[in-house]
Amino acid sequence: MENILKLEQKIVPELIELLGKRYDILRMICYNQPIGRRILAEHMCISERIVRNEINFLKSQNLIEVNALGMFITDEGEIIINELKKFIHEIKGLTKFEEFIQKHLKLQQVIVVPGDVEMDKSVLKELGKAAANYAMDIIKDNSVIALTGGSTVKEVVDSFHKSKKYSNILVLPARGGMARNVDIQANTLVARLADKIGGNYELLHVPDNLSNAALATLLNEKNIKTIIDKIQNAEILIYGIGIASDMALKRGVPEKEIKQLEDLGAVGEAFGQYYNEAGKIIRYTPTIVVNNEQAKNNTILIAVAAGKNKARAIIATEINRSSTVLVIDQAAATEIINILEKRE
Repeated sequence: MENILKLEQKIVPELIELLGKRYDILRMICYNQPIGRRILAEHMCISERIVRNEINFLKSQNLIEVNALGMFITDEGEIIINELKKFIHEIKGLTKFEEFIQKHLKLQQVIVVPGDVEMDKSVLKELGKAAANYAMDIIKDNSVIALTGGSTVKEVVDSFHKSKKYSNILVLPARGGMARNVDIQANTLVARLADKIGGNYELLHVPDNLSNAALATLLNEKNIKTIIDKIQNAEILIYGIGIASDMALKRGVPEKEIKQLEDLGAVGEAFGQYYNEAGKIIRYTPTIVVNNEQAKNNTILIAVAAGKNKARAIIATEINRSSTVLVIDQAAATEIINILEKRE
């Protein structure tokens, strides 16, 4: 396939470009339906005239439907999207991106989805779908799955299909709660995922930003200790990656301490720990469940993140994690490669 792609790109490069554009339009409609032409044009940063022409073509091929509410993908359109996915992956050179990042960060696997979440929010749904598909392939009967919260992990949970093929699955929160949107709290996502895959779940009704003294007290509570033991022995852990300063702000860290983090070179955050460029933990925030060393002992870690601005945070938190499967978008992958090449 690679040789055919090279020939096509040399002889008819416009064909490859057109294919990619129509694929992106179909994917945008699929994840945002019903959607109007004007909004579609704005999201894709192309003119309404071009959108109109492409929509007329896609409609004539029975790939989309158009009515008063907007545009919808057809069953045939969904089939085309799924069948083109691997081809588009090769066109954009994403396999080489995956291999480069996997080798240089020393990870178990890297999955790159096409696009830039900062330009196209539907890319986050594609990323969630890729992570969910991977997780569904490795879940077995009696698996224990742990989740952190966050908008990216929410997309992963939302992308799981309803399934009854698993038995005796336990889903647990890998973090306590934070004073923010309940919809993306770990407890909420745990209950939603368990419902989708027919599993059981347990909740952790404690805040995430505890003092050392409060954490020590809670760890002596029998019920809390029991659930924490289960979480720390989870076989699959799905989590997001944050930019250090952003996560410190969300956790209510005082401005003076955020400045100290920046002075220490903090760039990434995961599991309540802040990492510098070299992947070294420079500050540990007491957390009710998972710390860095415990996370390394999990059978499979599934890390999800998107956006060019997350590249340094991804490198810092994930370097040398041989159990990690990293799922990112093309923009993050491109920037990660740029950073790693400059370091070399």
